[in-house]
Amino acid sequence: MPSLRDWAKALKRDTLALWLAARDHRTPLAAKLLAGGVAAYALSPIDLIPDFIPVLGLLDDLLVVPIGIWLVLKLIPAPLMEELRERAGKLAERPNSMVGLLLVLTIWFALAAAAGLYLIREV
Repeated sequence: MPSLRDWAKALKRDTLALWLAARDHRTPLAAKLLAGGVAAYALSPIDLIPDFIPVLGLLDDLLVVPIGIWLVLKLIPAPLMEELRERAGKLAERPNSMVGLLLVLTIWFALAAAAGLYLIREV
């Protein structure tokens, strides 16, 4: 029986595969539109039901995304989906760069500090 961690990893891989499917020219148009919508919903910080609403907030994520993935899987040819899953798995395994994160955060902090100093001097 697969563990929750394995299920979450597969869900993440399939969401990325849907994003790839939405951009692949071999994917049928209806599947492209649905795949793009499901992937955008899964990756978006905006939910149909906000997460702070007890039970319902998390339930929509647990139902909408898997049902959407299931529907898209019915529309995409199996060999194409396997290829997209393989590509998504390779993309998901790429290492995360802590140096890159620190660099981006430093740039944002410097820009915010410069904007703050500019506003202070103008007021």
